[in-house]
Amino acid sequence: MSGADTVLDIAAIIAAVLGGLFFTAGTLGLLRFPDLRSRLHAVTKADTLGLGFVMLALSLRADSGWEIAKYATIWVLGMAVAAVAATLLATDPDRGAAI
Repeated sequence: MSGADTVLDIAAIIAAVLGGLFFTAGTLGLLRFPDLRSRLHAVTKADTLGLGFVMLALSLRADSGWEIAKYATIWVLGMAVAAVAATLLATDPDRGAAI
């Protein structure tokens, strides 16, 4: 095992742990915040950042550029889905406007 592999392993571990911490923070925000907007903010922001760190950790240990492209695509789609889902959940169906 070379020094570069060790550095990549350490960076991947740090990114994965940070991702897990952001997922945990988003989950705690979902459970603890008082209103819908606060809860949606916690979930969309923290979980998107957590997903980004997990995808970074996987990308650091990927064997090819194709895998890295897949991880980047997953992250971009995750950001888009989080934004759309939060908007749909915060919209009042009777008025068609955000709550």
